[in-house]
Parts: sequence; structure tokens; C-alpha cells
Amino acid sequence: MKKITILISSIILFFFINGCAGYEPIFSSTNLQFEIADYSIKGDKTLGGKIYSKLHDISKNNKNNQDAKNIELFINVTKTKDSTSKDTSGKILEYKITLNVEVEIQDFITSDEILNQTFTSSTAYKVQSQYSDTIKLENKSIEDLINKIYQELLIKLSQNIGT
Repeated sequence: MKKITILISSIILFFFINGCAGYEPIFSSTNLQFEIADYSIKGDKTLGGKIYSKLHDISKNNKNNQDAKNIELFINVTKTKDSTSKDTSGKILEYKITLNVEVEIQDFITSDEILNQTFTSSTAYKVQSQYSDTIKLENKSIEDLINKIYQELLIKLSQNIGT
């Protein structure tokens, strides 16, 4: 009886694993066929460079693809850091970071506008007892915001460029 239940559960498990073999996300970055021909970064160049490098990694995959669109990319990133709460002595307890990313993408050959979008995202973090821990938490928050905006940008790009 024990061998039969093990055999049946193994067969069921095999079907579940085999059923997931063809999974492909709807908005996959590998389906985007574009190549960055020219780019410009304004505002916070460090944060803009991080977004550009993520897009450039996708663009490198289409280097030899004849169907890939050549695009011109403009990125403008502004970062604001505001205190959201203070204690009774005036010491800051929490900060809010807001990233505002303006992205304009044009066809390099025809100068037709493909995307002109502003992405805004913010998060709050608490001040830690050690200053270095606060800086690490701030950098982690900024990295999370960049990844969130990048994901939103990929979705908009996949809708506008198509495959």
C-alpha cells in the first residue's frame, strides 16, 4: 500500500513539474528588441547611470538583430530626501526618499516618440542608531526604488515597442 501511494504521488508531482515547463512571463525583457544608439543622462547622473546600465544590458542582446529598433534614450533623475518625523528634541527619526525619473525614448532614425513617461516612486526608512547603518538603509531603499521604476519602465517599453 505504501509503494502505491508513493508511486501515485510521484506521478502527480511529475505532471505538476512538467506543466510548468513552458512558463514565460507576459512582459519579458528578452522580447524587447531595441538597441540604444544614443543616450543622455541629466539630473542625478549616478542614479541615471544605473537605470541606463540595466537598459544597456538588454540592448546588448540585440546587437546583431536586424529587427531591433535603434532608439535614442533621455533620462532625467531627481532625488529628494525629506524628514517625515522628529522626536520632541527635534532629532529626525524617519526620512522619505522620492525618485522622479523622466524617460524619453525616440526612434533614432525617424525621431518618432516611442515613450515619454515620468515615473515617481518613494519610500520611507527609519534612522538607525549607527550612522553607517542609516546610510546602508538609505542606499538599499534607493536601490529598491530604482528596481521598481526599472520594472515599470520595462512594462511601458514592452507595450510601446512590441515584438
